[in-house]
Amino acid sequence: MAARTESQAARMKTAYQHEQAAGLAPNYELLTADQAQARIKATNVLAGTYTPHCASIQPARLVRNLARQVVSSGVRLFENSPATSIEPGIVRTSRGCVRARYVLRCTEGYTPNIPGQHRTLLPVYSLIVATEPLPSQTWDDIGLDGRPTFADGRHLVIYGQRTADDRIAFGGRGAPYRFGSRLDPASETNSAIHHGLRRTLREMFPVLSNYRFTHAWGGALGIARDWWASVGLDRTSGMGWCGGYVGDGVTTANLGGRTLAALITGATDDPLVHVPWVDHPSRPWEMEPARWIATSVGMKVVSSADRVESETGKTSLRGRLMGSLTGH
Repeated sequence: MAARTESQAARMKTAYQHEQAAGLAPNYELLTADQAQARIKATNVLAGTYTPHCASIQPARLVRNLARQVVSSGVRLFENSPATSIEPGIVRTSRGCVRARYVLRCTEGYTPNIPGQHRTLLPVYSLIVATEPLPSQTWDDIGLDGRPTFADGRHLVIYGQRTADDRIAFGGRGAPYRFGSRLDPASETNSAIHHGLRRTLREMFPVLSNYRFTHAWGGALGIARDWWASVGLDRTSGMGWCGGYVGDGVTTANLGGRTLAALITGATDDPLVHVPWVDHPSRPWEMEPARWIATSVGMKVVSSADRVESETGKTSLRGRLMGSLTGH
């Protein structure tokens, strides 16, 4: 992660100190400006942190191969059959009912579509753009040798990676929350947010002004009221759940699936069932219009905090306030 303002650098140093205090220092490295710029040649890099414990993957390929594995093990998959309701022992879909001893709600940002679940997780859209494949000489101006993932320390999250076919895939938040936790496919292709992502990436790497962006997409992630992901199972009713990943779902869903499997099979000796997120209770989100007001205001606050810090280099009080509210 790169720090590109003095305030980002200060937050990064504080976070690193917290990692040290927690005994995680061997997993992280605090970088000087020169060390950070050797990894990522973005504009205005003042410092950074690095961990080797991160990998970039192609999530669609992962899903397809997981599906092949479970089908080869005898599991039946029913696509194009969205759940319209869930209850103990029954999943009702647009094409019929499925009955099972255990019913697991693992629908993340799309959970509000299930009756009775519209306040469980807040759906927030994250959007992504991708460049055309870039020639080798261009990578000399960008860095990212070894294909590390990257971000910077702004409040409104961004994230990126160098893909296996030498593109940059780059994403971030910012799409507006829909009143009533409404999910809208149009939010996945919000042209203003996609334009902003392209502008941000070209500001970080000016050489990209010479190249096209060929892909743009997005999807909804889920946020619990206390920003805690959780997994759990009520053995009496057979109802279980996993979700609230806040954008870390590629890895956390894998961990959650393994944890649910251990809970269902009663593997009490499995250390996964004793991790603190198991059966963690998150209270529901507020009723509307409070939910919409808080989310809309919060998005504007973090955006303005980033703008103030970029212009002045000083830590924004409003950014500090939002960090305390979200635990970040």
